Amino acid sequence: MFLHLLLLGLVFTLHIPASSAAIDSIAPGHGLVCGVGDKLVSLDGKFALGFFQPGSKSHNTLNWYLGIWFNKVPKITPVWVANRDYPITQPTLVRFTISQDGNLVILDQAANSIIWSTGVSIRTNTTIAILMNNGNFVLQNASNSSDILWQSFDHPTNTLLPGAKIGRDKVTGLTHRLVSNKNLIDRAHGRYCYELVPNKLILTPLNSSITYWSSGEWNGQYFSSIPEMLSRDLIDFKFVNNTNEEYFTFTLLNDTMIMHHLLDVSGQMKTLIWVEVSQDWSHSYINPNAQCDVYAFCGPFTVCDDNSAPYCSCMKGFSIRSPEDWEQNDRNGGCVRNTPLNCGSNRSTAGMTDKFYSLSNVKLPQNADNIGSATSARECAEVCLRSCSCTAYSCTDSRCSIWHEELLNVKQQDADTTDTNDGAVLYLRLAAKEMQTQKPGRRVTTRILAVTIVTALGLLALTLLVLILMIRRNNRSWSGGTLIDPQDGGIIAFRYTDLQWATRNFSEKLGAGGFGSVFKAYLSDSVTMAVKRLDGACQGEKQFRAEVTTVGVIQHINLVRLIGFCCEGERRLLAYEYMPNRSLDIHLFQKNNTVLNWGTRFKIALGVARGLAYLHESCQDLIIHCDIKPQNILLDKSFVAKIADFGMAKLIGRDFSRVLTTARGTVGYLAPEWISGVAITPKVDVYGYGMVLMEIISGRPNSLEQYTAGGDCDVFFPVHAAHMLLEGDVASLVDDKLSGDVNLEEAERLCKVACWCIQDDEFDRPTMGEVVRALEGLSDLDMPPIPRLLQVITRSTPTSVMNQNNEDAAWHT
Repeated sequence: MFLHLLLLGLVFTLHIPASSAAIDSIAPGHGLVCGVGDKLVSLDGKFALGFFQPGSKSHNTLNWYLGIWFNKVPKITPVWVANRDYPITQPTLVRFTISQDGNLVILDQAANSIIWSTGVSIRTNTTIAILMNNGNFVLQNASNSSDILWQSFDHPTNTLLPGAKIGRDKVTGLTHRLVSNKNLIDRAHGRYCYELVPNKLILTPLNSSITYWSSGEWNGQYFSSIPEMLSRDLIDFKFVNNTNEEYFTFTLLNDTMIMHHLLDVSGQMKTLIWVEVSQDWSHSYINPNAQCDVYAFCGPFTVCDDNSAPYCSCMKGFSIRSPEDWEQNDRNGGCVRNTPLNCGSNRSTAGMTDKFYSLSNVKLPQNADNIGSATSARECAEVCLRSCSCTAYSCTDSRCSIWHEELLNVKQQDADTTDTNDGAVLYLRLAAKEMQTQKPGRRVTTRILAVTIVTALGLLALTLLVLILMIRRNNRSWSGGTLIDPQDGGIIAFRYTDLQWATRNFSEKLGAGGFGSVFKAYLSDSVTMAVKRLDGACQGEKQFRAEVTTVGVIQHINLVRLIGFCCEGERRLLAYEYMPNRSLDIHLFQKNNTVLNWGTRFKIALGVARGLAYLHESCQDLIIHCDIKPQNILLDKSFVAKIADFGMAKLIGRDFSRVLTTARGTVGYLAPEWISGVAITPKVDVYGYGMVLMEIISGRPNSLEQYTAGGDCDVFFPVHAAHMLLEGDVASLVDDKLSGDVNLEEAERLCKVACWCIQDDEFDRPTMGEVVRALEGLSDLDMPPIPRLLQVITRSTPTSVMNQNNEDAAWHT
């Protein structure tokens, strides 16, 4: 019996929580102990404060810091650090508490010393510290909450939180500025500073007067160099300049969004958005945009190249000073010389043994000494060699410039740079021994190897991201129940704020259709999407359900892939894989765009046929697209065709051969049965496909044109094409932009298929499977008859016919 009670007691003990509900404040006599997981949590759960370790033991760091981070982000992302310059190396008996004088302190009880303190003059006997919902940590009078004695917002580190200020108090002289971390692990003050000078924000090296980026002056609405601030749907910006203070701040209009606005180790101001779906930070804005525009980012004796990975490389004859620091993005040490220069007491002769190595097409370092007496490259080199401190020279337009000691900000320019100031040749001074031992092609080989390794790692990271997304998609559902069976692949249920930030507030529009607009979106730095925002609540709901239900269950190389959706209130959004070459109509009909060669056109025609054959013959349910046209055929980076826009699609069970539905689609691609009102079959897609083939062949929209010798009779192009096919003159139908570079055998095959596809009677049209076999050359096609209905229609008055077609389509829709 005693043993039974003991075991029962143990069971209950195991289920007692380690602590009660999370607390947001510290009172005298209480505190947080380092290394045991103690923390404060704001009332809304957004922020946490406690001790943390950046990095991991793999980075050989055991340092602890007291800081504030995003509590709802699984990756600890500090937004404020108390003891950034005084890390805790021995966490035993270290405690964060309120001292007897009312200040907050990090106390090392073992050494009986204070590691960090708020260090303010306290005017009260009792104080309390509270972590606010906005991430501000406030020390205040316990009996008067309005009496603020100290707050973390007055002492930012590298992050500007919403509601915090960057600027200065003109009365007290207190300045709010951001300073970057030393590197990815060390939270000490780093190399770069972000601050407010009169009317503008600037980035400078710490304690330097050099400005390498400026926001431009405040014009009453935004900083002149950041016009993106005009879009204020998600953020409200505020600039204040009065007799007491001058500051800039911002607030989020959506409290659920998690945003990190920080001065990065890279010297760039970055705005990151936490994307719940990918469980990662996504870049929203970066200033300056180019990494090499950051002052001395790579350190001395380096070359910075924005088109290379990594950005920084040592100059010839130099090696990285501290590989460990470079691994943590701290390149302040730059590179050091491998072989000392041959410069002794007899400088006039000993120095002449040094040689020069040319760095072509680079932006020259600043602070050069101009030597007016030297007017040639040879004289300029001799001047440099006579000074032991001279490290490089450049001679441009008979002007000699030399540099002493360290070389900073040497930037590799693009190959087409022609500006003599930004694309010059720098002659780097090296010991003769270094020039002799350098193996030809070593630098090139090293760069190729580095690019290869980085590319491989990038592909591996992308693969892992895709796998993670696929796993997460399988568990998503919407309010109406499970949207897609996980066994069918599943799709991601995005939050509206995720897509709003991924599209940068719907700023980059790709196109628009009858049911909404399409915008470019960035799921992460390496994953791009196209987001379609449906317009109109009722119509959008219908289109939304049709498209998600249809595309969510299909997978084919010639069908655009649905990544996810959003359904919040009346908001309906669909996220697809991004197609960099846009839609087929742009390349066929618009001027100044890529002219598709014949091989690409034939590949596109075959790809669309295969995609439709899959929809009609291989899916669990027969799917009729109902709106095949060039605008709904997208092209990926390799010009592989992918059918898109399934908003009008119709699903039919395999036991049924046709379905009765209202007319849908686009005039010019509508099969005759749409107009007659009979039940449709997949042959309506075949008809639309045939019309598209005509346009692929000719490179122009199907239209009424004059083709007779007298020029007095208008003929619909598909009818004209059928006549020319019978006469054996297919060459006259092919797009003139191809200049005759066409495979006429393939052109005749396409034309035959097209004419069979647009036959009046659906029973005369082939199936899409038969079309694929015909295009692949696996079956022969007879000569098709001329479509009589089209011929009769085009004999009528063109204007009246087209108007009647439009009215019929509108009435049926």
